[in-house]
Amino acid sequence: MSKLEHFFESFLFKARLVTLFAVLGSLFSSVVMFIKGSLKIASNAVIFWGQITGVPDAAQGPDTLVALFVSSVDTYLFATVLLIFSIGLYELFISQIDPAGQRRESCPHWLKVNSLDDLKSSLGKVIQMILIVWFFEKALIIEYHTALDLLYLGIGILLISGALYLTHAVHKNQAPPTASEENAG
Repeated sequence: MSKLEHFFESFLFKARLVTLFAVLGSLFSSVVMFIKGSLKIASNAVIFWGQITGVPDAAQGPDTLVALFVSSVDTYLFATVLLIFSIGLYELFISQIDPAGQRRESCPHWLKVNSLDDLKSSLGKVIQMILIVWFFEKALIIEYHTALDLLYLGIGILLISGALYLTHAVHKNQAPPTASEENAG
């Protein structure tokens, strides 16, 4: 191998560190979104306290409060997407995360990232949950005037149920073997 080739390959390998910008940006964004979700919870708690103490400004109905809390769950789920993305990119391009005293086996299965497909799959599942929460949030605030409106709601619920079933079925077929299955083989 020539010196030029060795230099170029070394440079190319080190260029992977540019992904640290995405890792740090996603991690920062995740922390910001977790804080935003917590602030939403605190704000909702103030509204709830106003409702039970009879403060006139808190005259919003209980359904509004449910929608507000669901919105904070949505924020937490998005923060989780950013965190998974940050961890996944780091493990794929920089190094395996192995804090002192931890083993790779102790890492949750959904957080183990061995390829871009693993990362996409983990992100896809969390994004699917965000969409489900978003649908639930919208279903709470929509006014239903006709039977057709309720039919649309039912179809939406049926489609979401089907998507969850298919996701679970695919995940079940792709699950890694358990310790007893590995010992049997």
